[in-house]
Amino acid sequence: MGKRVVIGLSGGVDSSVAAWLLQRQGYDVVGLFMRNWHDTTGTLSGDCPWEDDQIFAELVARRLDIPFHFVDLSEQYRARVVDYMFAEYAAGRTPNPDVLCNREIKFDVFMREAFRLGADAVATGHYCRVEQTTVGGGVTGDGDTMYRLLAGIDLGKDQSYFLCQLSQDQLSKAMFPIGGLLKSEVRAIAAEQKLATAARKDSQGICFVGKVDLPTFLQQQLEARRGDIVEIPADWSGYGVCENFEGGDESVSLAGSALLAGSVSLDDSAVLADAALLADSAMLEALAVPYIYEPGDGSKVGEHDGAHFYTIGQRKGLSVGGKAEPLFVIATDVVRNVVYVGQGASHPGLFRRALRVRGSELHWIRPDRAVPSGGSERFSFRIRYRQPLQGGVLLRPKTLDSDAYIVFDTPQRGITAGQFAAWYDGDELIGSGVISQ
Repeated sequence: MGKRVVIGLSGGVDSSVAAWLLQRQGYDVVGLFMRNWHDTTGTLSGDCPWEDDQIFAELVARRLDIPFHFVDLSEQYRARVVDYMFAEYAAGRTPNPDVLCNREIKFDVFMREAFRLGADAVATGHYCRVEQTTVGGGVTGDGDTMYRLLAGIDLGKDQSYFLCQLSQDQLSKAMFPIGGLLKSEVRAIAAEQKLATAARKDSQGICFVGKVDLPTFLQQQLEARRGDIVEIPADWSGYGVCENFEGGDESVSLAGSALLAGSVSLDDSAVLADAALLADSAMLEALAVPYIYEPGDGSKVGEHDGAHFYTIGQRKGLSVGGKAEPLFVIATDVVRNVVYVGQGASHPGLFRRALRVRGSELHWIRPDRAVPSGGSERFSFRIRYRQPLQGGVLLRPKTLDSDAYIVFDTPQRGITAGQFAAWYDGDELIGSGVISQ
């Protein structure tokens, strides 16, 4: 037999076609289904339970005539993903469980289970690609082997962002068979091969939990607390903070102030902006700090059941009407239990020019491409799944404890603490980090 590849059969069309492709390429394919969640608290009606997923996965394995195995990882999933979610929401941050699920479960615990079955590699149905390359070594040297994580060919389905926390070791053992296909091609193959999952809808919501009513789900551990919804006007004085900023060399601060005000693009003055911000750490911190509101800065327009149930940019679930434009969450205060909102999708409180990633939470998929302390480099960035890539610069001033600051060419909507920022060079994902503020 050829190289043994254990594939995570999820009961969906993507992993089903990935298994078929591997089999067609001559691999010794083994299907492994993982059960990660039992509780249905907060799960919306109509969402397929894990039992259905397992049935579909088994049907595909039978159709392909490959061995099928089952493993229950629910204990590890709760400890590594769900408990983390609860802790982050309680702290007023918004986590991304799908990123954690890939790092902690699919490419760690699940991978170890796969190797117990004799796997040489582990495959999933993610829309992304991995390539091996050699770096360094010169003309005569051997160089170092590195693995490149690339976006999927179907940019509308690209899932590389969800894998932004994987390591070189994890990538060296991973295979993504459908990364070079369009979703339409995957569906067509599934239909041609008469796979049971051919017409099955894609899963949505929290990884392995499904679509949930978030407040109901979180109330398993977080108590509901009645609090105020406060509307901040678009002309709030704090949005002009750069006018009163003091610190740094005058010319440097002027460059930073122009960036803060949004009147200068890094594309237009990249060298000046990089040098200015690296030299003026106070301005860089000012660019990245979120707006801080007081209840007296606006007017009460409603009440909520807990600030920790809301996230920046959220529109639904506020239950406040009578406004000329829809209200959006622009900030939450879990200590005072206040939700701050702004009217309209263009409210200035929704937009910021920069964000911060603590040095301890920086992750380089390509460690050879890491930006050193005191350095800066331009990348394309993504702060949420399916967001179009955004231009900007990553800076690591020596005076700021090797933290990283990302300054965007244009202000970004809905920068949210707890989410992951990922940076790309072309279609290659270079690194990522948790947004700290």
